[in-house]
Amino acid sequence: APLSVQVHPDSDQAAAGYADEERRGVPRTAPERNYKDPHHKPELICALTPFEGLCGFRDPAEAADTLAALDLDSLKPYVDLLHAHPEEAALREVLTAVLTADRDEMAATVTEAAAASARLGGPHATYADLARHYPGDPGVLAAMLLNQVGLQPGEALYLGAGVPHAYLSGLGVEIMAASDNVLRCGLTPKHIDVPELLRIVRFEPATPAVLRPEASPDGEEVYDTPVHDFRLSRYVLAPGAPVRELTLPTPQILLSTEGSPTVGNLPLGPGQSVFVPAGEPVELRGPGTVFRATALT
Repeated sequence: APLSVQVHPDSDQAAAGYADEERRGVPRTAPERNYKDPHHKPELICALTPFEGLCGFRDPAEAADTLAALDLDSLKPYVDLLHAHPEEAALREVLTAVLTADRDEMAATVTEAAAASARLGGPHATYADLARHYPGDPGVLAAMLLNQVGLQPGEALYLGAGVPHAYLSGLGVEIMAASDNVLRCGLTPKHIDVPELLRIVRFEPATPAVLRPEASPDGEEVYDTPVHDFRLSRYVLAPGAPVRELTLPTPQILLSTEGSPTVGNLPLGPGQSVFVPAGEPVELRGPGTVFRATALT
């Protein structure tokens, strides 16, 4: 099922939000708690199968066209707002209006929009499917403001602070910083803190940048990101490929996704992984595909 539309704070926002909730005595297990720790939560998703998601805001004119194509009176105010303001202001105005609207009225609008999306088909079919999973959820309209993005196996998507996103379908390898700070804006029964969400979201239209791995001389294919919290790479080893020496000064996790690779003397089947302590000597043999998760020093 599709996961919620959500954003993550940057390091300063997370530290300030965590300190504020600690000061106010909000229990860390409370459903209304936004900040479970004082850290940011960048993440990377790498597709193992064809993968669909939402990432970042569309150009407001594109979002207006998506809404206008449904030809519903209830959506015309949002279309007008998207045309009436500069980019960032327009996106903020519409997302705010969607998330603060009367719940019953919004549920009726989402139901109408889902039916119209189903009739149109094509890219609009995504919104009909979201409404099937989350009937009446304002996140269905929020999704129409975001870029749809498709990944082929081996392609990846980096998600930084403040970027609204959702994973819709497919299987992938995900890696993230050690944090559980999530602010949701739809497609969920969980708590939504609209004022805090609007403070964290970056209302900047941008085309999602699909990452492809960069090969190093030893065959390691690295997914380059701008953070030091994690590093994801993979080895695709054909039968008879040379043994790879993988010893690192940092801890690492080696995850098999295909074939029958061996780490040391330990064979791994697809979906199995092994934790390797920092500095532990380790060798990798194929055949198979192995993802390597570690952190930069």
